[in-house]
Amino acid sequence: MNNLALPKLDTLGVGITNAPYAMQLQRIMALGNAGESAYVCCVNAHMTVEAQEPGFNRVVNGADLATPDGMPVVYAIGRLHHVKQERVAGNDLMPSLLEQAAIGGLSVYLYGGSPATQQLIQQRASKEHPALLFAGAHSPPFVPLEDWDLQAEARRISESGAQLVLVSLGCPKQERFMAAMKGQVPATMIGLGGAFLLYAGLDSRAPRWMRTLALEWLYRLALEPRRLWKRYLVTNTHFIVLFLQAWFRRKTHGKA
Repeated sequence: MNNLALPKLDTLGVGITNAPYAMQLQRIMALGNAGESAYVCCVNAHMTVEAQEPGFNRVVNGADLATPDGMPVVYAIGRLHHVKQERVAGNDLMPSLLEQAAIGGLSVYLYGGSPATQQLIQQRASKEHPALLFAGAHSPPFVPLEDWDLQAEARRISESGAQLVLVSLGCPKQERFMAAMKGQVPATMIGLGGAFLLYAGLDSRAPRWMRTLALEWLYRLALEPRRLWKRYLVTNTHFIVLFLQAWFRRKTHGKA
């Protein structure tokens, strides 16, 4: 499958997959069909900032695909590399993956989220895609990844026969988990985070105009100000600083 690998562009230290939405979706499905042990990171501003830490940077850059999830990432790619790039967000990928899995006959495993959320996901998916096969679902305990029996988790997923594993553990836990599972499970894992809640109907999404203007974070902040104000203040500021540093470096070297 290596000959099908899509190109990546180094964007603020993270290799972001550079290809249209449809091509990235097709690549994920091809990996799943081939039984590849692979993982996909959906990279937004928060993950980009987290990936400045060397250990987590290796995790994200080790992904088979690192999709440009957030508009700030899409904007940074355009400004730093002078190329057009569609947004490939986890919130959009999840329904697309379920649809394509039903069409292609791939089995899906839900890993993460609460049992109630998983049940709502399966109920909606079964109505929209009656042919879709769920290989299983598991809601792991809310404890540090270091306390998990990763070999047991690998067996759990492998024995299910799943070809696509949709993972919702939050960043950076889900990415670290997928990296640990690579080579251990014969399935393609996609880190989707909050897309579980959105698909289950337990969360709402910013209007399209806000998404287009890279203001989805503001919508999220308005919904959960107490939980998110510090994260967005720190993360967004750090991302802007990283971008400006990269832009000035390129300008200095005649690349901007």
